[in-house]
Amino acid sequence: MNKLKIAIQKSGKLNEESLELLKNCGISIDNGKDQLKAFARNFPIEVLYLRNGDIPQYLRDGVVDAAILGENTLIEKGNDLPIVEKLGFSKCKVSIAVPKSVEYGSIKDLEGKRIATSYPNTVNQFLDKKGVKSELHVINGSVEIAPNIGLADAIVDIVSSGSTLFKNNLKEVEVLLKSEAVLTVSPSLSDEKQRILDKLQFRIQSVLKARNSKYVLLNAPNDKVADIIKILPGMKSPTVLPLAEAGWSSIHTVINKDRFWDVIDELKLNGAEGILVCPIEKMVL
Repeated sequence: MNKLKIAIQKSGKLNEESLELLKNCGISIDNGKDQLKAFARNFPIEVLYLRNGDIPQYLRDGVVDAAILGENTLIEKGNDLPIVEKLGFSKCKVSIAVPKSVEYGSIKDLEGKRIATSYPNTVNQFLDKKGVKSELHVINGSVEIAPNIGLADAIVDIVSSGSTLFKNNLKEVEVLLKSEAVLTVSPSLSDEKQRILDKLQFRIQSVLKARNSKYVLLNAPNDKVADIIKILPGMKSPTVLPLAEAGWSSIHTVINKDRFWDVIDELKLNGAEGILVCPIEKMVL
């Protein structure tokens, strides 16, 4: 049987979180130290560890069938490739930063200025939309040092916590785009490999739904059950079971973590007691 060749970043946080996702999908990777290729013992995939910036071309050439990489890289070097799943981890921004001492009012302040970046396509597209012309200096790595050595007036780079900007006496002034890890595929994917990808994507979706949800159990007097059910979103409808104590019921449901505390507050106001919250490992719908 053919194996789906999936590329992930060679090292770093995106590498670690991509492997963690595959592990949570029940896929065991035989991953030795410094290997550039590894196989799964229990799923028909082969993992290739590649430089993030090289992956889009490998996808176009059909060297790899699918990839987990940063959305920012896909926008910069592979905007002809589809995003088949947003994965919700390795979140960051691609932003413009200037020295803290510089007064910044709007993007028009960068007219005619020098900008250092590793993302020339992304920057050019952004500046064109804003009607601003700047001089780009393309640098691979250590972009944030450019203003300090007189190479540029501003930079465009990835921003996560902002600590690197702070250490280099820079401040973020514009966000070009927000990015996260995504799953993308080669345009020349065969039907057989598409079927493998479909199975993998089904597992990924089950893991992601679980990460974004909480399983909630609570007790409520029977005369409050109808009001509480109106509050609960649930997958279809909550499960209601009678308790040993007469006049009381146990209600089970799933709540999206983004709405969690608002829903819990409403439940308490409407008579819910003994609320238990549990993590969900997988969620198959």
